[in-house]
Amino acid sequence: MTRRAAGADRSLEDADSAPPDHGRTLLQQMLRVRRLEEKCVELYSAAKIRGFLHVYIGEEAVAAGVMATLGAEDAVVATYREHGHALLRGVPATSILAEMYGNQEGCCRGRGGSMHLFDAARRFYGGNAIVAGGLPVAVGLALADKMAGRSRVTACFFGEGAVAEGEFHESLNLAALWQLPVLFCCENNLYAMGTALGRSESQTSIALKAASYEIPAWSVDGMDVLAVEEAARRAVDAIRAGGGPHFLELRTYRFRAHSMFDPERYREKAEVSTWLERDPIEALRTTLESSGKLSDKEWAAIQGEVDAEVAAAVAFADAGTPEPVEELTRFVYSDRGPR
Repeated sequence: MTRRAAGADRSLEDADSAPPDHGRTLLQQMLRVRRLEEKCVELYSAAKIRGFLHVYIGEEAVAAGVMATLGAEDAVVATYREHGHALLRGVPATSILAEMYGNQEGCCRGRGGSMHLFDAARRFYGGNAIVAGGLPVAVGLALADKMAGRSRVTACFFGEGAVAEGEFHESLNLAALWQLPVLFCCENNLYAMGTALGRSESQTSIALKAASYEIPAWSVDGMDVLAVEEAARRAVDAIRAGGGPHFLELRTYRFRAHSMFDPERYREKAEVSTWLERDPIEALRTTLESSGKLSDKEWAAIQGEVDAEVAAAVAFADAGTPEPVEELTRFVYSDRGPR
């Protein structure tokens, strides 16, 4: 059976007990991701961003809730739908958008693009385009921290499609065997790339699968940022106290297709409309307003700040410098020369 943490079922109805400033901060963080992603869709349609693009619209509560529990010393490993994770980890929107443009000013000098954002200074280790590819990386980072005696947590984000990969089972097994400080965050949006979970897995409870490795695991409403934060905080505290790996199955939904190339013929429009009614941003905003913790003026100010941040990022990327062809072999071969 899955092990559940007290508070894992906390809902937005409990927002009355949260400090007003904290609720507004979570709201702003989710809106930052939403507006950046909406702008990315626009820029992709204008051919300013090329290649693959996977947006996080609808899943913002997961990144916002989990990131709120991590410290600067902790590490984050993400999947290819990682713009929101990077932004909320502290990677500037200017650096993110410049990277997606392929500019030198990007966090990877324009070499990584949308799926390979990386910032070692902020301990953000991808952006991994290979499904489940980040899980072994997270286990390695956690093992290094444990061997060095550091009180750190590595949070690893991945989709439920990763469950079908061998790396998922190998990583959970080693993390449990060695009692490593890893928080596994499965963003279960039900469809992986385009196959419904029930068509690919005989056991659709991802938390139950994780619990089979003797890892404390529970499912969380991934559309409720307060529930996500509460569950993540309890897990992070337990991990930091020496409790070994923990696992969260965050049940969420992406409002847009898998990628910009996806014709999205695998799910009904009525289903998408039903999930749209559970928009995590609107849900928290409504709750804060009804409890008197968010005024129209404050909401307008939040939107203004976010829109200004995104506009500045676009201007920065538009004025950027593309990585020149002459530099293509740089960082591929050693610059030290012959010995």
